[in-house]
Amino acid sequence: MSTSFGQQKLVFDIETIGVDFESLDKISQEYLLQYAESEEEEEETKERLGFYPLTGEVVAIGILNPDTNRGAIYLRNEKGGMSNEDLEAGIKIETGTEKEILEKFWETIKPYNYFISFNGRVFDAPFLMIRSAILGVKPSKNLLSNRYLNSQKYDAVHVDLLDQLTFYGITRKKFNLHFWAKAFGIKSPKEEGITGDDVSRLYKEGKILEIAKYNLGDLKATKELYEKWNNYLNL
Repeated sequence: MSTSFGQQKLVFDIETIGVDFESLDKISQEYLLQYAESEEEEEETKERLGFYPLTGEVVAIGILNPDTNRGAIYLRNEKGGMSNEDLEAGIKIETGTEKEILEKFWETIKPYNYFISFNGRVFDAPFLMIRSAILGVKPSKNLLSNRYLNSQKYDAVHVDLLDQLTFYGITRKKFNLHFWAKAFGIKSPKEEGITGDDVSRLYKEGKILEIAKYNLGDLKATKELYEKWNNYLNL
């Protein structure tokens, strides 16, 4: 999946779910709900557990080489099956426990030195690294070495497109991947009727293939958005 020389590029994106709120101890529950003033706010807090690595879990990790269009979706599926199937040409599905898909991810990215994400510095990278540490998996790359591209480690340059397109956050509003994709004439993964908010429900319903397809849509949109940035704004 890697290029032959120079920058070994890889787009990555994750999907997460929250843990069962009732599985948390009473002190943790009280901490999370301390500012909720209504039942609606309590439910909103519970629905947001998947945003944080201390209260959430990884259910899918997608990787895509933008130069070869080959990649994989590492999918949490503890029931087995589906492993090494093609989601589409060049995109493999590999399944396992959360720990196993994290191990697959860190092992696969070892040869790469240039990583591309959308909001990955705020969400995907810290989520992956902290969940890995919690589960006893050591990351093979530091995807958070420095915010600014010219100060990052040579073996783990991380281009967070949300940082780059907002010029490190100086623009008035950041906008999500859907807005940026539509602005640049790129197909948004949300056009298929699924958003990140649906991932938890789909996982509970056992529709993990739908999660994989949504994750791949994010990867493709991020890849195309990277190409726009790289051709016109990477000055």
